[in-house]
Amino acid sequence: MRRRIVMSMFAGAALLASALLGTGAPAARATDVPAEFGTDWHDPVTAAPPVSVPKGARSCQVTLAEAQFRDFTPYRGTYTPPQGCGGRWSRVVLRLDGKVKGRQYDRLGYLHVGGVEVLRTSTPEPSPDGIEWHVEKDVTRYSDTFRSAQDVEMLIGNVVDDTYTGVIDVKATLTFYTGRPEASVPDQVLTLAGGTTLTTPRNSERVVAEVYATGSGGGCEEFWYLTAADPAPYSCKADKGPYREVQIKVDGQLTGIAAPFPNVWTGGWSDPFLWYVIPGPRAFDVKPIEYDLTPFAGLLNDGRPHQVEVSVVGVPEGQAGWSAPVNVLVWQDAHRAHVTGGLTEARASAPVNSSVYTPGSGEYRVDTDAGHRLTVSGYVDTSHGRVTTTVSRTLADTSAHRWNDGETTDALDATWTDDQSVTVRAGGSPRTTRTHRTYTMNGVTTIGADDRLRTQLALGDRAAIRGPGGGWSRFDDTYRGDATYTLNVPRDQRHAVGTSSERYRLYGPDGCYDRTLATEQGVLTEDRSGC
Repeated sequence: MRRRIVMSMFAGAALLASALLGTGAPAARATDVPAEFGTDWHDPVTAAPPVSVPKGARSCQVTLAEAQFRDFTPYRGTYTPPQGCGGRWSRVVLRLDGKVKGRQYDRLGYLHVGGVEVLRTSTPEPSPDGIEWHVEKDVTRYSDTFRSAQDVEMLIGNVVDDTYTGVIDVKATLTFYTGRPEASVPDQVLTLAGGTTLTTPRNSERVVAEVYATGSGGGCEEFWYLTAADPAPYSCKADKGPYREVQIKVDGQLTGIAAPFPNVWTGGWSDPFLWYVIPGPRAFDVKPIEYDLTPFAGLLNDGRPHQVEVSVVGVPEGQAGWSAPVNVLVWQDAHRAHVTGGLTEARASAPVNSSVYTPGSGEYRVDTDAGHRLTVSGYVDTSHGRVTTTVSRTLADTSAHRWNDGETTDALDATWTDDQSVTVRAGGSPRTTRTHRTYTMNGVTTIGADDRLRTQLALGDRAAIRGPGGGWSRFDDTYRGDATYTLNVPRDQRHAVGTSSERYRLYGPDGCYDRTLATEQGVLTEDRSGC
C-alpha cells in the first residue's frame, strides 16, 4: 500500500494549478479498502496548498539539517548562505522530509537558525512497514537571518527501546528564489537575550512578535481544553477550568492577548487511527501567534534592554506543559537613526471566566464562558511623518464538557474566537485591517463493555480578513474523523477501523483553492479539487 495514490501535500505548484482547474488524482476503488487497518497505510498527507513560488526564477538550495533522532540530543550544525542567488529573495521555502518505521509515539520538534525558531512541528505515528511525510513552509519573513552564516539547532525528542522502535529520520532544506518579495519583509529578526530581554534598533517603526505557543509534554496541558476545576470529578484538573489565554508583556505591561490554537497531535483523543493518514490542522506546521507591538515602538526605541514575558493564563501554578519561544520582527526607518514616539492608550477589560459544574447521577458537565478585551494605541514620528497604530483584540471561549463515571464517555463541544483590528493612521484617512479567527472542536470518545474505544471528532480552523481597501479573504480548514479499536490487546488484535476527511478552502481576490481528502482504513479514497 506504499504506492502513492496522490502526490504529497506539498508536491509543488503543479498541484495548486490542478486544484484550481478542478482536476485531481484518482482515488482508490472500494475493493482496495481492507476490512480493517493492516500493517501499512498511505503516507501522511494534508489538503493544504503548496507554497507558491515565482515562475522562471533562479533557485538555490541549502541543507539545514540531516539527522536521525533516537533520544533528546539536539542536532547542531552550521548554515551558510546560498551562492549564486544574491542576498534578496522573492521567496524562501523550508522543506522537511521525514521517515519513520516500527512503533513510535507522536513527537514534538523545533528547528532554529541563529536562535530564530523557523519551524515547530510534530510527527506522525508510523506503520510497522514505515511511512514518509513532508512539510513545506514559507519562511521568507526570516530572510534577514538567512543572509549570514548561523548556527543551526534541531530537536525532535524521541525514545527508542525494545518497545518503541521508531527512529525519526529527517532532512531540512531551504530553497531560495531570486527576485523581489511580494510583501515587505522585516529588516531584522530578533530573539530574546537570555529568553526574556529585547533590545530593538532605535529606528524601529513597526514591531511584531511571534510566539510559537503549544501545550504539550504528555500531561494534562496537552488537553487543556478538557481540564476541570474542583469539585468536578475529572482526571485532568485546573483550578480555573479550561480557559487559556496567551499573554505578552513588555516591562510588566500587558501588550497583547491571544487565544491559543487547540492543537491535536497525531496520538490525540486516545485514538491514533484518526490521524495515520490525515493529521489535524496545524499538526505538522504549528503557526505562531502574532502580536502587533507597534504601539510600543516609541518606548522600545530608547536603546535600552526591555523585559518581555510570555505567559499562559489558566495554567495551574507550578505546572509545566507549555512552550512559548518568541521571535521579534522589526521594520526600520531607513532615513532616520532614531524614531521617537509614545504610547497613548492601553486599556483592558476585566477578564471573564465562568466555569460552571453541574453534577448528576453518574454523569457530569462543565460549561465554560470566558473572554477578554485589550486595546493599545501609540505613535511613532518617522521620516515620512507621524504614524499612529491602534490594535484591538477580543477573545471568547465557550465550551460544554460532558463525561460519566470512569470517563468511559468523554465529550466536548467548544468554540474559540480571536478578533483583531489594526488601524494605522499616517496623515490621511485611517486604514483598518480586521481579522476574525474561529477554532472549533466537537468530539466524543466512548469505551464499550467489550473494550472497544471509539472517537468521533470534528476540528475547524477558520479565518476571515478584511483589508483597508475592502478586499477580503477567507480560510477554512475542517477535519472529521471516526475510528474504533480494541484496547489492552497486542497491536495485531486491535481490529481497528476508521474514516477521516479534510476539506481546505481558501478564497480571496486572487482566486480560490478547494481540496478535499478522505480515507478509510488507511487508504486514501478521495482526492478532489476545484472551486
